[in-house]
Amino acid sequence: MALVHARTRRRAFAGALAGHVIEWYDYGVYGFLAVYIAGNFFVSENPSAALLNSLAVFALSFLVRPLGGLVFGPLADRIGRKAVLVSIVGLMSASTFAVGLLPTYERVGIVAPALLVVVRCIQGLSAGGEMGTATSFMAEYAGAGRRGWGTSLVVMGSVIGLLFGSLFANGLAVLVGASAMSEWGWRLPFLLTGPLGVIALIIRAKIEETPEFLELQRDGNLAVSPLREINSNLRPIVIVFAIVTLMNSYFYLVLTFTSTYFTQYLEFGTGARFGLVTAATVVAAIMMPLGGRYTDSHDRRKFLMAAGVLSILSMLWFFWVSPTSTPGQLILPLLAMAATFGLYASSTFALVTEILPVRTRSTGIAIGYNLPVAIFGGSAPLVAAWLIERTGDPSSPMYYFVALGCVSLIGLMVIRDRDYMEAAPRGKAVLLDASGDATP
Repeated sequence: MALVHARTRRRAFAGALAGHVIEWYDYGVYGFLAVYIAGNFFVSENPSAALLNSLAVFALSFLVRPLGGLVFGPLADRIGRKAVLVSIVGLMSASTFAVGLLPTYERVGIVAPALLVVVRCIQGLSAGGEMGTATSFMAEYAGAGRRGWGTSLVVMGSVIGLLFGSLFANGLAVLVGASAMSEWGWRLPFLLTGPLGVIALIIRAKIEETPEFLELQRDGNLAVSPLREINSNLRPIVIVFAIVTLMNSYFYLVLTFTSTYFTQYLEFGTGARFGLVTAATVVAAIMMPLGGRYTDSHDRRKFLMAAGVLSILSMLWFFWVSPTSTPGQLILPLLAMAATFGLYASSTFALVTEILPVRTRSTGIAIGYNLPVAIFGGSAPLVAAWLIERTGDPSSPMYYFVALGCVSLIGLMVIRDRDYMEAAPRGKAVLLDASGDATP
C-alpha cells in the first residue's frame, strides 16, 4: 500500500499541471496564429492555399508525435515519470521559442518554411511524450477512487494552456491590429515561451516520483522492454486508440480550428472570434473536472458513451446552423459542442489508465493516444478546411467528425470487464494529512 502525504500529493499535482499548461500553450499557439504564419512563410496568390499549407505544417507535427511517444513513453516506464516530464518541457519550450526567431519567406525564401517544419517536428516529438507521461503521473498520484478527477486535470491543463495561447494571440491581434500582427506581432506569443519554459523547468524539477513507480522500482518489477510487453497484448492499445479518437479530433475542432473557421469562412470580426473561442474554451475546461469527479463514483464507460453521443449531436447542430448564423446566433450551438466535448474528455484518460498496467502505462498511453492524434487530431483542421474548399460548403466537415465520433462509440461498446483485470489496483493510495495521520 502506497503512502502519500497530502502535501506531497498537492505539490506533485501543482508541479505537473503547471508544466503541462505551459507545454500546451507552447504547442497550441501555432493554431491560433495559422493565418499570420501562412502570410509570412507560404507565398501564394490564393490566401486559402497559403492557409492550407500552414495547416499542413500544423498537421505534420502531429505525424511526428507517435515517434515521440515511442521514445519518451518507454523511457518513462524504465527510468521514471519525473525525469521525462522535465526533459520534455525543456525541449518544447526551446523549440517554440525558436519559432519566434525564424526568418520569413520574404527574407530567406524556401529556407523559411523548411525551418518551420523542422521546429514543428521537434515540438511534435516533445508533445508525443507529454500526454502519456503526465497522465500516468497524475493517475498514480490520484490513486484508486480519484483517477477521474486527477486525470481530468491533465486535459483541463491542456485546455487552459490553449486558452492562455488564445487570449494572448487573439488579444494581441485586437490590440495591435491585423497589419502589425502580420508584420511582427505574431512572433511575441512564441517568444514568451522563453521565460515560461524556465519557470516550467524549475517547477518540474522539484516534484517527486510517483508512489506506484517507486513501488515497482523497489520490487525490481520495472518493465525491461515496455514495447515488447505491449506487443504481446495489443487489445488494450486498440481500445485506447478507438476511445480517444473523438476526444482528439474534437479537441482541435473546438479549441483551435474554430478560430480559423470564424475568420476565414464565416468572416466574423476579430472581436467576435476572440469572444466565441474564449467562451468555448472556458466552458470545456469547467466541464472536465466536473465529469471526472462524477465518474469516480459512477460507471465511466456508460458516462462516456452518453457524452460521446451528445458530442456528435451538438457538433452536427453547430455545423448545420453556422453558414447562416451571426456570432450571437452561434453562441448556443458552440457552447453546447464545447460542454459535451468537455464531458467526454473528462474521463477518457481515467478509463485508459484502468485498462493499462502500471509497468507499461506511459508506453501504452503514448502509443494508443498519439496514433489517433497523428491520424485524426492534428489533421482535423486541415481536413475540415480541405472539405470546405472542395465542396464550397462550410457545413461539410460535420460528416468527417461524425465518422470519428462513431469510432469512439464502437471502442467503448467492445470494452468488457476482463479488460480491467490486468490493471487492477495493487493497493489504494493512502493520503497523509498535515499531522502525518492517514486519510481516505
